Order: sequence, then structure tokens, then C-alpha cells
Amino acid sequence: MKGIEALKKFISGTVDLDSHKVVIDIYGSSTVYPITKLATEEFRKAKRGATEITLGISGTGGGFKKFCRGETDISNTSRPILKKEIDACREAGIKYIELPVAYDGIAVVVNAKNENVMAMTAADLKKIWEPIAEKEVTRWNNVKRMWPETPLKLYAPGVSSGTFDYFTEAIVGKSGSSRNDFTASVDHNALVQGIAEDKDVVGFLGYAYYSKNKDKLAVVLIDGGNGFLFPSEETVVEGRYQPLSRPVFIYVNKRSAERPGVKEFVEFYLRNAPKLVRRAKYIPLPDRAYNLAAERFAKGVTGTVFGGEVKVAMKMEEFLKLP
Repeated sequence: MKGIEALKKFISGTVDLDSHKVVIDIYGSSTVYPITKLATEEFRKAKRGATEITLGISGTGGGFKKFCRGETDISNTSRPILKKEIDACREAGIKYIELPVAYDGIAVVVNAKNENVMAMTAADLKKIWEPIAEKEVTRWNNVKRMWPETPLKLYAPGVSSGTFDYFTEAIVGKSGSSRNDFTASVDHNALVQGIAEDKDVVGFLGYAYYSKNKDKLAVVLIDGGNGFLFPSEETVVEGRYQPLSRPVFIYVNKRSAERPGVKEFVEFYLRNAPKLVRRAKYIPLPDRAYNLAAERFAKGVTGTVFGGEVKVAMKMEEFLKLP
């Protein structure tokens, strides 16, 4: 009788055909998006379509707003959770598991046709991006006399972006402190397009977006105290590309993690992260880091080890020593 009743409910439309499907909502960083996108694609193949995953871009800050309201299961983030977001999650009763998934070197880029600007110091970047620069540094030669007397145009991730938060903390000295006269987008592909169309533009974005667009963009050598270097797996992992190297994360709602489908997806993500990260053109963490993340997830350890701050210039060994 129970089977007949269930069939009647199905025919009448009161039972959803797809009710057996796992539904996972993921939003946040455009930097982490390519890695998570690959994870969702591979997981769907493994589950043969039994999982419905919504994956969107809203910037790290925008993703945390949704996450701390309980609207998403997983948040992609290109920086650790901040104090204001910790407070918002606490007020809403949201507990979260913090999981590093990759390492990134923020790339400072110019148009591929720009042959005048190939290297900058961290001090040059600060001179360009600090708030007082908005009225004082409007041409390239305002930064260095030998650079062209042409308008200086700026492209960067939007203010809700974790990449913006990290860059301003590392370069200007305060997260979110920046001039305002720049073209912003939380979509790094839009930044690539804008910089590729104008040789007077300089911008910054996740390394993977430069790596996939080397025909359109030129990466600038950066000297943060260790000599002029490009972001690369070697310079990032060895801690030499400073201060623009950083870990990136996913944050998982603890209550969501108790759902079998979400739990299975996160375990799949961490287990396959090294190859997914490489395919997305980012830098894998050491195996030890993934093992620690998997252990943290299995134990359901909540909270952040970063104290609600954006920590910069961290070498890999320092990152791995965090409790």
C-alpha cells in the first residue's frame, strides 16, 4: 500500500521527480571559481547527474554575505573570513569549517603591447593605489619619470573581492584602502578583456587568469624585497613572491556538511584538489596541507585560524604551522 500511495503522490505532482538529487549552493570568489567549477564538473560525472550544484560569482565579500545568512552551503574565498563576517555568522548561528584549497600569486598585469613598463616595486604599487594617488598620480610618468606621459588607467577586482582586500592590505597597508577612480569587476574575465583593449591600463588579478591569457596580457615583475620576480609555482611556494602570495579557501557550513551529499562533495574536492588546482592553473598546496584540511573537515572543526584578519607575506611553512 505504501508503494501505491507514493506512486499516487508522484503522479499528482506532490512528490518531486528530482527529490533524490543532492542540491548544493556555492557562491563567492571569482579567483577560486575555476577550481570549484572543475570540482563540480568532475563530481557530477562521478555521481552521474545525481547532484545539482549552483555555482555563482559574487566576490569573496558578497559570498560571505550570503553564506552568513545561511543562503549557501559553501563559500569560495580568496582571503580568510574577516571579523565583521565572523560576527555576522555568529549572529545568524552559522558555524563554518575553513579549508584551504590552493595557493595563488596575485599577478600585476599590463596590456601585452605595453613595452615601457615591465617591472615595479611594492613602493611603486603603493604610489599608484593609495587613496591620495587619485588626484596626484594620473599619468604613468607621475610614478616614474622614465615612463610615458600618458593617462594611467586602472582595472581591479571590485571592493567586495577578496583579491582587492588582500592586495590593498599587502600594498597600501590597510585592507580596502584605495583610490576610487578605477574600473572594477568581481569577474576577472571582464578585467582581462578591459586590460587587453587598452595599452595604458595596469591591473591586478588571480594568477590563473593571466596564465590563460598570456597572448593578451603581460605580467609585471614585482620587487617586494626579494628582487624582481614573476608569480610562479616556484616563487610562491618558496615564499619569495612577496607580499602578493596567499592561500585561497572554501568555507563549508557545518550544518550543510552533515548532509551526505555535501559531505561527499567536499571530501571529493579535497581528495582531488592537487590535480584540479593544476588544471585551473593555480598552485597546489603540499600534500600535508590537504591531509590537514581533510582531517579538519572529518572532525568538523569550526572557526578560523586567522583571527578575522587578512594576513600577508606568509611563507608556506608558516601557513602550515597554523593550528
